Amino acid sequence: MGELTFDVAHLLAGGLVLVSFMLLYQVRLYALLNVFALHAVVLSLSVAWQAFTQHAPHLYVTAVIALAFKAVVIPVALHRIIARLGIHREIETVVGIGPTMLAGIGLVALAMVVMLRVTAEADPLAREDLAFALAVILLGLLMMVTRRNAVSQVVGFMSLENGLVLAAAGAKGMPLVVEISVAFSILIAFIVIGVFLFRIRERFDTVDVHALDHFRGERR
Repeated sequence: MGELTFDVAHLLAGGLVLVSFMLLYQVRLYALLNVFALHAVVLSLSVAWQAFTQHAPHLYVTAVIALAFKAVVIPVALHRIIARLGIHREIETVVGIGPTMLAGIGLVALAMVVMLRVTAEADPLAREDLAFALAVILLGLLMMVTRRNAVSQVVGFMSLENGLVLAAAGAKGMPLVVEISVAFSILIAFIVIGVFLFRIRERFDTVDVHALDHFRGERR
């Protein structure tokens, strides 16, 4: 049972890293949102497995929150926002997909080396889950800095937050009140971001942050 627990936990955490690479690979907004929903599903499965192995029922609440909000509510709402704003569906990148994927591989290797050395004395299951979680966080940051579209940057931020949740669950969980407050904070941030996107589209007729920088330069 011990080996099965270890293998399943790492399969799910490693799957989250793989789906993070799938997020980096996407060049169309609707496909990006669908992959993010898959990202949230894998996260919820990973957290639910941690709840089972740690005998921590409160982590089931975290898994349900991730499944409901991040796999269903937020992707559906973003789909509607994109349709209503009439955003063109291809994602513009700062660098090409190939270099971005290579950078992602380098960041995953860095996360593994750093985290496994820092946590050498920790529980093997927790330390390797933390390494995977750091990799997800770094890939989320990479997505934020290599995408010009505001919606894709929002998705990168939310995938980064998924990595934080994975880290907290792998490190023997976190208090239920923290999980609920984080969920509501993400929901409020999403609402603010939705309003922000509508205002940008209304004012500048685009959500490409590169175009917004160019406009700001012209005003100067």
